[in-house]
Amino acid sequence: MREIAIKVENISMQYRLMSGKINSLKHFFINSIKKNITYEEFSALQDVSFHIDKGEVFGIVGLNGAGKSTLLKIVAGILKPTSGNVERYGSLVPLIELGGGFNAELTGIENIYLNGMLLGYSKKFIKEKIDEIVEFSELENFIHTPIKNYSSGMKARLGFSIATLVKPEILIVDEVLSVGDHKFKEKSEAKMKSLMGAGTTVLFVSHSLNQMRTMCDRILWLEKGSVKEIGPAQEVCDRYKLS
Repeated sequence: MREIAIKVENISMQYRLMSGKINSLKHFFINSIKKNITYEEFSALQDVSFHIDKGEVFGIVGLNGAGKSTLLKIVAGILKPTSGNVERYGSLVPLIELGGGFNAELTGIENIYLNGMLLGYSKKFIKEKIDEIVEFSELENFIHTPIKNYSSGMKARLGFSIATLVKPEILIVDEVLSVGDHKFKEKSEAKMKSLMGAGTTVLFVSHSLNQMRTMCDRILWLEKGSVKEIGPAQEVCDRYKLS
């Protein structure tokens, strides 16, 4: 019997959305005082359960708004679900919204140290790996430039290069293989495959069904926040494509 890396039990996520149109902060306060603001409940996820074995590559497919990114953030510990429980067995690195945690006023090199230390790397270790990170990101000419001058793709490439520096036990990946030009996509996909081949457990979201077919063992199909199907990658992708 295989060991479990991630166990998700009965996860639900509810949001309160403001009803009606609020044109300004002043309008909001006036309506708050008059108690004219009403809210509607929006269910992003409903009673989602699954498990991922150690060393498995587990994918999630679904239309925009199906709840894929919300589910990844809950598994990563970024969001707390309204109900349900997530258990993780191993060190986890989330490749979600790459570059979102960068300090815009600092340079690329300064952000490498900042983000690397947030991931638990020592300053000495980061210093030893600086050249490797910069080379992989292909940002040699911009590494001393403030991040605020980077494009979203440049920030994502730097974030990917930092996050995949060492082999985590669990990797959560949200669309990062669509980052950059064709050459960098191939390089980042090769890096992902090397991590998978070394036994890293991967939870993976991509809009590319070809990537899902070739890289995943099993796939969860989310539809309007609920589990529609879980099964072998090829079979689920084929049925999802025909839906």
